[in-house]
Amino acid sequence: MISVSLAQIKTSLGNIKENAYKHFELIEKAIEDKYDLIVFPELSLTGYNLRDLVYNVSLNQESDIIKKIKDYSKYISIVTGFVYEDKRHLFYNASGYFEGGEILHIHKKVFLPNYTMFEESRYFAKGDSFTAFDTKYFRCGILICEDALHISSILSLTRQDVDTVIVVSNSPARGIFEDSFYPEELWYNTLKFAATNLTVNVIFVNRVGVEEGITFWGGSTVFSPFGKSILKLPLLKEEVKGVKIDLKELRRSRIHSPFLKGEDFAMIKKLVRNCGDVDEY
Repeated sequence: MISVSLAQIKTSLGNIKENAYKHFELIEKAIEDKYDLIVFPELSLTGYNLRDLVYNVSLNQESDIIKKIKDYSKYISIVTGFVYEDKRHLFYNASGYFEGGEILHIHKKVFLPNYTMFEESRYFAKGDSFTAFDTKYFRCGILICEDALHISSILSLTRQDVDTVIVVSNSPARGIFEDSFYPEELWYNTLKFAATNLTVNVIFVNRVGVEEGITFWGGSTVFSPFGKSILKLPLLKEEVKGVKIDLKELRRSRIHSPFLKGEDFAMIKKLVRNCGDVDEY
């Protein structure tokens, strides 16, 4: 059993000090409440619509804020979103997993949307991999927003034997149905599919608040390997709430569901290799 705090928060655009202070307060509260892990949304330290602010709010391994979060991670595991600047001075929409006083893994967003309101590829470099890594609790993969909407990312993590997928997002509330937002339906269908077909735990944390006229809808949730939503946070409201995830569900789900053991990676590899040749299908 692992206790996870979902930090569905508002962020202040470009105000990294204010955002960091908010993180520190919530991390300290989660430590006090004896949570094992706290998860923040995509770009939680910076806000989303950064544009040219990307270069002013970027962080690296030696940044004071990163060092502070590393220190906190001696007492609780932490997932947080930030702009990562590498040694080549390339800037990434990134999410880091902090544990034991170190950064275990930094995921750099691979699928950068560049349509309608989105223009990420104009300001961010593109990540090039989906890499699983081991924590003290589970074998994990991180996906940032649109990463999770592509089959290739899910397939890649499946091939690396993950048992927990963490999805962090800044999903805007676009399109209103009678009782929900279009992205809410899209996301829950996608996350449930990933949970049931990979037989994994899926932790989804989406931000809230309004930024330059854009509203973010929240609705953070956790799906069990059976596809059951075991926690759902409210729409449009800032809230931090915890949930206990039963890691034994993983074994039970894989006994019950045949999907993972029946996956044919050799066939998929052949199809991808020959994707330009229609006759191969």
